[in-house]
Amino acid sequence: MSESEKGKTRRYLVAAIPLVVVVGLFGVFGWQFVSGHDPSEIPSVLIGKPAPAINLPALEGSNRPALDDAAIDGKFTLVNVFASWCIPCRAEHPYLLELSKDPAINLVGINYKDKPANALKFLNELGNPYAAIGVDENGAEAIDWGVYGIPETFVVGADGTIIFKKIGPIDQASYEKEILPVINRSIGPASKLMN
Repeated sequence: MSESEKGKTRRYLVAAIPLVVVVGLFGVFGWQFVSGHDPSEIPSVLIGKPAPAINLPALEGSNRPALDDAAIDGKFTLVNVFASWCIPCRAEHPYLLELSKDPAINLVGINYKDKPANALKFLNELGNPYAAIGVDENGAEAIDWGVYGIPETFVVGADGTIIFKKIGPIDQASYEKEILPVINRSIGPASKLMN
C-alpha cells in the first residue's frame, strides 16, 4: 500500500469516529428506552456505604446547630441538599415540613452554593424543617456526597449507612412510592403525614 493510500485510509478512519460515537450513544439510549430503565435515575455508588464525614458551619440566624457527624450519628436521618435559588427546592419544601413532624425522622439540610442571607430568607418565608443546617458555600461537601444536582435527599440509617438517594424534589408520588417504603423497611411504619 502506497503512502497516499495509507493517508486516505487514515482520513476515512478519522472521519468515521464521530459516526461510531453517535451510533454508540443511540445504542445506549435505545437500550435504556427498550429495557424500561428511567434515564433520569442515576444510581449512587454510596448506597450501602457509610455516609461521608460531615462538618459544615451552621446557617447563622437559623437557630439550628451546625451540620456535623454528631447531628446524624445513631439517628435515622434524611439529608436534604437545597438552595434558595432552586425552584424545585421551593416545590418540595411543604413535603419536607411534613416529614419533619415525624419524630422518628431526623431531617437535616445541606445549603448548597447559596448566599447565607438568601438561604435564611428562604427558610424564614417557607418555614424551617431542619434539625441542623450546614452551609456548603463552595459545594465541596456536596461532591463528597455525590450530588448531581439539587434538590437531592439521602436516607441514612441509624448505623450511618446510606440506604437510598432521591434525585429531584420530593412530592406526594415520590414520598409514597420511594421514601415511605424505605422508611417502613428501615424503622417500621412511618407516619403517613401527607395523605
